[in-house]
Amino acid sequence: MSDRTYPDAVADDFPAPPTAFTDREERTIEIRPYEGSDEGYEALVEMYDSFDPADRAQGIPPSGESRIREWLDAILGGDCYNVIAWCDDDVAGHATLVPDDDAYELAIFVHQTYQRAGIGTHLIRGLLGHGQAAGVEKVWLTVERWNRAAVSLYKKIGFETSNAESFELEMGLRLTDDAG
Repeated sequence: MSDRTYPDAVADDFPAPPTAFTDREERTIEIRPYEGSDEGYEALVEMYDSFDPADRAQGIPPSGESRIREWLDAILGGDCYNVIAWCDDDVAGHATLVPDDDAYELAIFVHQTYQRAGIGTHLIRGLLGHGQAAGVEKVWLTVERWNRAAVSLYKKIGFETSNAESFELEMGLRLTDDAG
């Protein structure tokens, strides 16, 4: 058990994937759960291999194809939950919930080609809907405090700051009721 705190109130319902929407650039984006396909795996490797190093935070995503594959092998299996944002046959973004003690850690990545088009909001909401459908109770994340756009997005979705003692903010969200 960790000493993280979470809001008492349960978050609103989030849409479970698959979902589709038109982004701000008029592209059709589909949010789908990752279901273990070779096509999805290779598309994720391709996206992360071309990921802008300036967009890496806290050491992830890793750089180099072999390290990317090792990392993906760790987060695409087991008790993790993953959703992918697709634009035709290209991966626009990926979000994951990774088990950690009594909660799940959220990580989200939107490829630089698709940033600032509203995809991150739909991607997080789809991931949280996927988690709710699976009975995930609590979710947490860390974000660099200077990343105002991300902090604002997380607050808009319902995350609350639980620890602000370092250069990173830790934020938490209660997805389902502990008793439920």
